[in-house]
Amino acid sequence: MSQAIGNTTLAYARVWHHVDASDRVLGKLAERIALVLMGKHKPIYDPSVDCGDYVVVTNAKDIKVTGKKEEQLVYRKHTMFPGGLKETPYKVMQQKKPEEIILHAVSGMLPKNKLRDRRLERLKVFSGHRMGIVGGNLLRTWEDGTLPENFDPSVPQTSKTLKALAEKRAEEQSS
Repeated sequence: MSQAIGNTTLAYARVWHHVDASDRVLGKLAERIALVLMGKHKPIYDPSVDCGDYVVVTNAKDIKVTGKKEEQLVYRKHTMFPGGLKETPYKVMQQKKPEEIILHAVSGMLPKNKLRDRRLERLKVFSGHRMGIVGGNLLRTWEDGTLPENFDPSVPQTSKTLKALAEKRAEEQSS
């Protein structure tokens, strides 16, 4: 008699999620991304095990912040030389490196332990809607959580192609 005891390898399989950051609030988006990177959405979650999924974020340049954060938020880094503190305001960072804004926010939401860097490696952030070859790995979008019909993993999926598929389905249903 053969029975699987404990968690199977299928439970630890990693899924690729797609997130369109257009007009999304930075803090709420970073919180949800951090939960998926940690694997808290899975029933097998264990804080000491790295069982999270991959997350691909597109349109990072269109992210929004609430309140006065657009004027007050400052990103700091130090070169480790005397007087080497570099400060970059949010508006400049949004124009030059919008990917870093989301990476920094998600990094702050993850637990500060040895798994943090490994989890951040599974986060792919793109400033525009094009994600290159990474799009072929996508299995889910956060709009409806389903696979698009006629899914072809060799064709990269972007937020614009997924919207076009949704509009096409709506037209077919209405006629």
